[in-house]
Amino acid sequence: MKLTGAAASRYFARPDPDRAGLLIFGADAMRVALKRQEVIAALIGPEGEAEMRLTRLAATDLRKEPAALMDAMKAQGFFPGLRVAFVEDATDTAAPAVKAALADWRAGDAVVVVTAGSLTAKSALRKAFEDHPNAYAAGIYDDPPTPDEIEAELKRAGLATIDRAAMADLLALGRDLDPGDFRQTVEKIALYKWGDPTPLTPVDVLACAPATIEAEVDDVLNIVAEGRAAELGPMMRRLEGQGVNPVTLAISALRHFRALHAAASAPGGPAEGIARMRPPIFGPRRDRMLRQAQGWGMHRLEDALRQLVETDLALRSSSRAPAMAVMERALIRLAMMTRK
Repeated sequence: MKLTGAAASRYFARPDPDRAGLLIFGADAMRVALKRQEVIAALIGPEGEAEMRLTRLAATDLRKEPAALMDAMKAQGFFPGLRVAFVEDATDTAAPAVKAALADWRAGDAVVVVTAGSLTAKSALRKAFEDHPNAYAAGIYDDPPTPDEIEAELKRAGLATIDRAAMADLLALGRDLDPGDFRQTVEKIALYKWGDPTPLTPVDVLACAPATIEAEVDDVLNIVAEGRAAELGPMMRRLEGQGVNPVTLAISALRHFRALHAAASAPGGPAEGIARMRPPIFGPRRDRMLRQAQGWGMHRLEDALRQLVETDLALRSSSRAPAMAVMERALIRLAMMTRK
């Protein structure tokens, strides 16, 4: 039988121990592996592998010894509890052995869990599960996690209350990170909020989200975009002391001001433009960039970009002018533009 959508997500979280087996397939090996881990953990519990209630089989071994899966399914362990026979990276060459095992499955046998890559609708392996009255086949596709999936992941990590804005940030993060990185971010959020009963907020998400730019450079760009020219000198000395390359700073400034320009020129206004940024911008940083885009306006941002491009070209030229001084002068001019 087929499992799709929300029904598949619910089954992964609480699989039926009376089912003969489950096939999880998809092009993204990480997504498939994460779902397989979830299912097996739900079936045998945290001590299942230590109690030898999980048998792992490579699909290539079934070609040499087709009866290996049947033996693993029927074997009796030393410890009581549900058992799982897991076949990894299967292809249609494993279909005869899998089909024979499912046909002979009886209550009390190990649950057969099989993972595979992309499989067509005519795949023999898919048909072995889809045509069986007591087994499931579930395809995993490159869709971002749904709010229900994120909420379930956070609850498993011990977080019960989530601010609506924080959920919006997590959804945006889930669209841009691969599944493994997203799960690590959720685990990091859970550790960050350990013992804190207050709702998860966008500030918490921002604190745990993967960084996209060095904090010191980010501070300099905010100083420039907010017109705080008097604060620029000390920050530039700090960056220079850390060995930041002026060209690198020019590239970061161009990226920041292009983002502001994209927001300011969005048809639905700066708020819509910020919301559509990729990678996503979170929490206070999002609000800050929104204020900057609104304060500058599209036309002044175009002038700023023109100056930054000219500065970048000057830095890459054969000029003997001190590169960091050239970059600092350009940033001071931009900071002074906000007063006009």
